[in-house]
Amino acid sequence: MKQYLELVQTILDTGTWQENRTGIRTISMPGAMLRFDLQQGFPAVTTKKLAFKSAIGELVGFLRASKSAADFRALGCKVWDANANENPQWLENPYRQGPDDLGDVYGVQWRKWPAYKLVDAAAGDQIADATNRGYQLVTSFVENGREQVLLYKAIDQLRQCLDTIIERPTDRRILFHAWNPAKLDEIALPACHLLYQFIPNAVTREISLCLYIRSNDVGLGTPFNLTEGAALLHLVGRLTGFTPRWFTYFIGDAHIYENQLDMLKEQLKREPYASPQLIISDRVPDYAVTKRYEPEWLEKIEPSDFALEGYKHHEALTAPMAV
Repeated sequence: MKQYLELVQTILDTGTWQENRTGIRTISMPGAMLRFDLQQGFPAVTTKKLAFKSAIGELVGFLRASKSAADFRALGCKVWDANANENPQWLENPYRQGPDDLGDVYGVQWRKWPAYKLVDAAAGDQIADATNRGYQLVTSFVENGREQVLLYKAIDQLRQCLDTIIERPTDRRILFHAWNPAKLDEIALPACHLLYQFIPNAVTREISLCLYIRSNDVGLGTPFNLTEGAALLHLVGRLTGFTPRWFTYFIGDAHIYENQLDMLKEQLKREPYASPQLIISDRVPDYAVTKRYEPEWLEKIEPSDFALEGYKHHEALTAPMAV
């Protein structure tokens, strides 16, 4: 994890002070990248104790399309509590549906992206094609003298990725994202880690992941997101028969909050330990062994199915999260 510490130092050396919506200043730097070979170990921060159970709980909540902080808490993750119940803008948002509600955040877009088609009622071939693809008629109406038909379906982007990895591993369009412009004003927090692209290698039977983060709290968010992204890649590899390899992590706005400086400066004094290994429970089927494709495990997976082996770390450090 020396890459992580080098990123922290670079932001401190070259970043500039910025104001932002939270009211807590940041030292910010545009454009950053981290790249990990997962065959050499899992990218867990070792200069402090990683909140591994919380990060995995959040990932499982995303896989289940959770939209309530209560669901995340039940999975061992409390990071959504403040955004659900203490964010002034969200508390005043007319789309908020009471305590713990988050709106259609990450996992809903991953697994149930709301897709609509508006077509002319006379376009029978288009309607038939959409219906064959799972769209259902919502309503019809007349616009400018012509009858229009509105169709809808929820798209499981992540499941489509797994299907494509199995069926067409050389495809260069195996990706999903959570940036839905139609939902940005209806959710507690617009997605920060918003674009995931899987890149299988059909020759070596390895699979890599590129993750783009539009805005990243490097003190608290980066270790969390690295854990989730690497764990997701391991799970997808397990379910499709590919060995996890390269995990590349791109950041648009890389920043450090002023109230997290002491925590990060302390970490810079510490020498990182060797990376641990991620272990997935034997109960989760391995396609490479069984040759059975079982994507339903995206919903059946539990936080307890993930563990770190050989994780040695320095003592814990804490800092407040900006909301």
